[in-house]
Amino acid sequence: MGISRTLARNKTLRYGVPMMLLIIGGSFGLSEFAQIRYDAFKLRGKVDPALEERIKKNKVTLESEYEKLKDANFDDWKNIRGPRPWEEPESVQEQQR
Repeated sequence: MGISRTLARNKTLRYGVPMMLLIIGGSFGLSEFAQIRYDAFKLRGKVDPALEERIKKNKVTLESEYEKLKDANFDDWKNIRGPRPWEEPESVQEQQR
């Protein structure tokens, strides 16, 4: 009984040991989360070869898109808002047209 009471009063055992366990355990846990992050980054860089071929074929540049929009007439353009979640999409857009 006397030894357990002495150990319970000892500030090093009461506060220091749990703090050291938290710091050391946290570093191991953090390294696991960091490893998951790096593994996901490696997977993100890989692209499907078929998709990569399609990307290479479709050369769309900013200049080509500008040429398409340069001669467009936006004077008679009308803004139509999208439907709200509780409204039916077709009926709202037909009313606005």
